[in-house]
Amino acid sequence: MKTIVITGAAGDVGARLREELRGKYRLRLADIRPISDRVAGETFINADVTDLNAMTALMREAHGVIALGGESREHQWQRILERNIIGMYHHYEAARQAGVERVIFASSNHAVGFYRRDETIPVDVTVRPDSRYGVSKAFGEAAGSLYAHKYGLRILCIRIGNVADAPVDKRRLAIWISPRDLAQLITIGLEHPDLRFEIVYGASNNKRSWWDNSNAHRLGYVPQDHSEDYAGAVLAREPATDPGSLPELYQGGDFTEAEIGGGQPAANKSG
Repeated sequence: MKTIVITGAAGDVGARLREELRGKYRLRLADIRPISDRVAGETFINADVTDLNAMTALMREAHGVIALGGESREHQWQRILERNIIGMYHHYEAARQAGVERVIFASSNHAVGFYRRDETIPVDVTVRPDSRYGVSKAFGEAAGSLYAHKYGLRILCIRIGNVADAPVDKRRLAIWISPRDLAQLITIGLEHPDLRFEIVYGASNNKRSWWDNSNAHRLGYVPQDHSEDYAGAVLAREPATDPGSLPELYQGGDFTEAEIGGGQPAANKSG
């Protein structure tokens, strides 16, 4: 059974993926917060993404790493720099030094958040980050390309929408991905024999999607879940919004107006 490292494993997405991947891989869980609910097949190592030596030790004898570690929301520049830019560089460099074959990068829709909602975009559009957080995800994709083509790592970047059991609002009807669909994409990244460097969107089979996810389908992705199953209930409770506001015009939602009109970056919703 292959050993897979999950950084940021104490977070919400990490917890959901643990449930989906148990029994398929030996899971080496890493975070700066302890994880007490481990089960058979899971081990825990306290490791900080800002410490390259700790990251290299963490990855020894692993087949792949699922890179969730870092800041998950918009924040002040220094924090984004340390956790998401330097931290993601450490993921790639540690994987190279430790001989890890595959890296699954949890990128984000916020790398392209300043595309309009009335557009349908493929993965090969020019990045249009909606935030410092989005910039860090664009960096992670570019660095992944470098490490794939120059150093031979096999890398899948997943521009994740919103991971949850069900979509909770109108925007998430377009970008939602179920835990089992995300686990399917990650498994493709860990196992696909011809993978070198690819970018895909992390979304379920959503009728209202803004994304052309044909690259994921080419790799064998067949999403099992549909946000439209929840649309009636979601739209019934959706509050009135200003259709001309930045969050309603652009795919990035609230991230597009952080710091405009006194908004606080750290208060942004994830997803």
